[in-house]
Amino acid sequence: MSTSKIIRQRIWEKLYAVARPDTRFHMNFAEVIPDFEGSDLATDRIVALPAYKESKFAFITPDNCLVDLRRRMIAAGKPFVMSTYGIFRGFLYVEPGSVPKGAELYAAWLDGMEHFGRPVSLEEITRMGRFDLMVTGASAVSVDGVRFGKGHGYFDLEWGMFTDLGLADDQTPVVAAVHDVQVVEDKLHPSETDILVDLIATPTRLVTVERRGRRPRGIKWHLLTKEQIAATPPLGELAHMRGIA
Repeated sequence: MSTSKIIRQRIWEKLYAVARPDTRFHMNFAEVIPDFEGSDLATDRIVALPAYKESKFAFITPDNCLVDLRRRMIAAGKPFVMSTYGIFRGFLYVEPGSVPKGAELYAAWLDGMEHFGRPVSLEEITRMGRFDLMVTGASAVSVDGVRFGKGHGYFDLEWGMFTDLGLADDQTPVVAAVHDVQVVEDKLHPSETDILVDLIATPTRLVTVERRGRRPRGIKWHLLTKEQIAATPPLGELAHMRGIA
């Protein structure tokens, strides 16, 4: 079993005690990054960051633990892009004024995002400009910034697409929101596709990660199958833009 799988299994066992069940996947952590007790406190730490306060255009993953962050961003009129589950339907854009007052919480849920968010292509996102903040959940994250998702590689793909188009790079702040039990104290070596985060927000602390290497850039096309590309519309769009398909 790989190191990442061992770490995920170890963390998932601890996560059962603090995770909030998902309406569809319950406690199946291989299919969902769950909300957790104290996620509002982790969100407090994120919104207190200068990177958040100064952000004008952000990317937020669809993880359940980020519902409160998305709600607060909608209420504050901060525009952001969010991927749909599995990136199967591409990306959604929430712009200021698109959500009626009082509907911010519903809009922050995945079903609400599908209702209020506007589908956007990679080409449209590129015209909007660079992301000045990216926030993601995680199955686990090490104190030295190595992030592990559910094991499907969605955030790696999103990062690859965005860096290919110049929407993000090594200077883009990346924040992971997790419960304390999801923080791995071991120092780990990232793989060629692992995204190193800059900050880790938990209910009890904010960990600032000392950068120790460059993040990957672009899509590793040789690691993808034709089926994966076909099932992920933005990958197909990027492949067409790059003359690959």
